[in-house]
Amino acid sequence: MIAELSAALLNKLGYLILFGFSITKTKFFKNYLMGTPTSKSIKMIIATLWGLFGVVMTLWGTPVFGGIANSRTIPIVLAGLLGGPFMGFVAGFIAGFHRMFLTVGGELTAISCGISTLVAGVAGGLLKDWIRTKENKAYYGFLIGVGVEVIQMLIILMVARPFNEALLIVKTIFLPMTFLNAAGVAIFLLFIDQVIKESDNAGAVKAQMALKIANKTVPIFRLGLNNETAEKAAKTIYKYAQVDAVSFTSTNECLAFIGSGSDHHLSGSTIHTSYTKNSIQKGVLLVAKKKEEIGCSTADCPLGSVVVVPLFLEGVVIGTLKLYKARENAMTSSDIELAKGLGELFSTQLALSKIDEQAVLLKSAEIKTLRAQIQPHFLFNALNTVMALIRIDPQKAREVLTDLSYFLRSSFKLSAEKVTLEDELETVKAYVNVEKARFEERISIEYDINAPLSLMIPPLMIQPLVENAIKHGIINRQSGGLLKLSIYLNKDELTISVEDNGKGIPKDIVESLKRNQELSGIGLSNINRRLMNHFDRKLQIRSMLNSGTKVSFSIPMEKELSNV
Repeated sequence: MIAELSAALLNKLGYLILFGFSITKTKFFKNYLMGTPTSKSIKMIIATLWGLFGVVMTLWGTPVFGGIANSRTIPIVLAGLLGGPFMGFVAGFIAGFHRMFLTVGGELTAISCGISTLVAGVAGGLLKDWIRTKENKAYYGFLIGVGVEVIQMLIILMVARPFNEALLIVKTIFLPMTFLNAAGVAIFLLFIDQVIKESDNAGAVKAQMALKIANKTVPIFRLGLNNETAEKAAKTIYKYAQVDAVSFTSTNECLAFIGSGSDHHLSGSTIHTSYTKNSIQKGVLLVAKKKEEIGCSTADCPLGSVVVVPLFLEGVVIGTLKLYKARENAMTSSDIELAKGLGELFSTQLALSKIDEQAVLLKSAEIKTLRAQIQPHFLFNALNTVMALIRIDPQKAREVLTDLSYFLRSSFKLSAEKVTLEDELETVKAYVNVEKARFEERISIEYDINAPLSLMIPPLMIQPLVENAIKHGIINRQSGGLLKLSIYLNKDELTISVEDNGKGIPKDIVESLKRNQELSGIGLSNINRRLMNHFDRKLQIRSMLNSGTKVSFSIPMEKELSNV
C-alpha cells in the first residue's frame, strides 16, 4: 500500500514540478517575487490563489482508508514562506475550510487536516524572514516541509477518532507524504531561488549597461541639451540598452530619434505623443504599456510601449528621455529603473554644464572688470601729453600715440581667453611708454625675461601689476622710480614678479589681500581672485613702507593649457 501510494504521489509531484517550473517563468510570478505586494487587497488576491491551489491538491489526492493522501501543504507552506503570516493564514484558511466542510471523502481526518493546513500556512509565514537569510533555501525548505508534515500527523493522531483508524492512516501516509511533500517545497524554492538569481544577474547586466552608457554620455551633456548632443547620446543608448528606439525632446520638439519609427518621429518636429506632453507637464516618469497609451498620431507606428523620463535643470523640466520597445507590455522593471537612472544622470550633467557655462562667463566678466579699470583720466592725461608733445617733439608725440593706440586695442580685445606671453609684454611696454612720456625720469623699468615668448597665459595678468606698481608705488617719488619685471620658466611653473622701489603697501591692505577681501580701486584683488579660481594659487606680496613692494605669482603651465 505504501509503495503504491508513493508512486501515485510521486507521479502527481512530477506534474506539480512541471507546473511550478512553468509558473516561475511567467512575468506575473516574477513580478510577484521581486516586488512584495503592499496593499491588503493585492495580498488577499495572491493568498486566495495559493489557497485555491491547495484546494486543487486536495481534490487531486488519493483516498486512504478514512483520509486523503495529498500535496496540499506544498502551496500553503509556500504562501507563508513567500508572503508572510497574513498570506499564509488566508491560504491555509481557504484550503483548510474546504478540507473540513466541502471535501467529499476522507471524513475521518477532515477536522484534523483542516486544522493542520491552517497551522502549516501560519508556520510558513513565521519562518519567512528566517529562511530569507539562508543561502541554501531548498535544503531548509525541505526541513520545513518535513516539520509541517510531522505536525500534521500529530494533529491527526490527537484529533481524529477512532484512534486506531487514525493511527493506521498515519502509518500509511507518513513516509510518502512527509518526504515527497517536503521535496515538493524544496523544489519549488529551488525554482524560486533560480528566478531571483536570474533577476539579480539581469540587474547586474543592466547596472553594467548603465555604467557603460554613463561613461559614454557623461562628456556629451556637459555641453548642454541640443540637437547635436541629444543625437550622440541617443545613438549610444540605442547601441547598449537593448531597446527598439531612443528619443530626446525639449519641451516642445523632438531633438533626436534613433531606431524604429524614425520615419515619422523626426528630429526638429513638434512633439505629437500625448504621453510625452503629460510627462513634461507633470514632471513625472510615465510608462505606456500599450500603443494607444503612447498616443502617436501615426496609425502604423511600430512602437508598442515606452518609458518617458523628464529631464530637469534647476528644478524645471527642460526635456525628456524616452526608451521605446516594439512589443506592448514589454517594459520591465529593470528597463524602467535604467531609464530613471539615466534621466537623473543626464539632469545632473546638464546642471554641471550650466556651472561650466557660468564659469566661462565668470572668466569673461573678470577680464572685462580689469579692462573697465582703464579709467577716463588715464586717457585724458595721455591725450594731454600727446597734445603737449606735438608742439615741442612731434616725433615723440607720434610714438606715444602709437603706444596708446596699441595699448587700447590690446586691452579691448574681449574675445581672447588666452594670449601669448609676447603679446602681454607688448601691452605692458605700450602702457609703460605712455606713462614714461608723462613722468619722464620719475619712471624707469627693467625687463628680465627668461621664458619662451610663445607661452600662452590668461590675458591681463601682468599689466595690472605694473599699473598698480606705478600708480600706488613709484609715482609718488620725485625721481628715481624703478620698476623691475621678471619672468622665468622653471620646469612647468611660470613665475612672474613685479618689483618697485616705491612707498610700499600698508600692512592692513596686504593682510586684506591675503584674506581675499575686495579692495576698491586696486587691480591686485581681481588678479588674486582669478588665480584662486583657475589655478588655486595666490599672489605673493612682500612690501615695506617707504622701501618698495614685490608682487609675484606662479602658474602651472600644463594645467593652464588645459583649463584656461
